[in-house]
Amino acid sequence: MTVQRGTISDDLVDQIMQVMEASFDPTYGEAWNRRQVSDALIMPTTHAILINRDGQIVGHEQRSDIADNAAGFVLTRHAADEEELLLIAVKPDLRGRGLGERLIEHLFNEALSRQISHIFLEMRRGNPAIHLYQKLGFQPIGERPKYYRLTNGERVDAITFGRSL
Repeated sequence: MTVQRGTISDDLVDQIMQVMEASFDPTYGEAWNRRQVSDALIMPTTHAILINRDGQIVGHEQRSDIADNAAGFVLTRHAADEEELLLIAVKPDLRGRGLGERLIEHLFNEALSRQISHIFLEMRRGNPAIHLYQKLGFQPIGERPKYYRLTNGERVDAITFGRSL
């Protein structure tokens, strides 16, 4: 189940932040801060999907079950018939178990229920998640040269991927 406007709690944001802080290497500056997450979730077109370490999708009505068991999340935003995958994270010690794949597959199903026909995402060149995205049918459709600035000042290209549903 997707978490949407009106169901946002500190507990939900806490769980997203816990996973994000464990998952994103600070070198790349990709993690969002608490305010960015909270502000995004206020928007009615932004959705969060959480997964526990057992591979169960955790809906907003089950927030109490998340407490010490949150393993990953997806944060998305839709407009018209398109959805953008904004962030995805799985705790490093739980990677390689198919949790990221399960999150994205659940996203596909929920997006279809919203009449979404295309999903897009953007990632920095060299991100190892490319293998997951390609496995799930995403294809590169564009590039932004030197788009991301790393914490050391180096610039890295952004690659845009798309997938039809």
